[in-house]
Amino acid sequence: MRHAIKGRKLNRTSSHRGALFANLAISLIENEQITTTLPKAKDLRPYVERLVTLGKKGGLHARRQVLSLIKDTALTEKLFKTLADRYKTRLGGYTRIMKAGFRPGDNAPLAIIEFVDRDIQAKGKKDRERQVAEAAKPN
Repeated sequence: MRHAIKGRKLNRTSSHRGALFANLAISLIENEQITTTLPKAKDLRPYVERLVTLGKKGGLHARRQVLSLIKDTALTEKLFKTLADRYKTRLGGYTRIMKAGFRPGDNAPLAIIEFVDRDIQAKGKKDRERQVAEAAKPN
């Protein structure tokens, strides 16, 4: 019986699952919208919402808790400044999951997970900046 056991194993070890959710959370905070499989999106939602709640709480202890999970200082700043200000009056439900069909290779169900009231310009911003930097770099 599976009483009081939450979450999916996703056919990974616990350390691999932790790294997976940390990387997905980093991508979501950076781009504010990502496409992944439906089970991963459903398990990522409480992980990210907890990070946003810690960002809203503020303080040194909350910042250290977030850094222990995502290990990126720039994204921690974005979480504590931009996202915390955006959702300061919202009591929860910072993300939404929309089904996005099926993956062609293995027919896995896909989903789009995004922040509610997201910044449209944030998606792909880092990739655009990288392309501009490479174009400006002399060969």
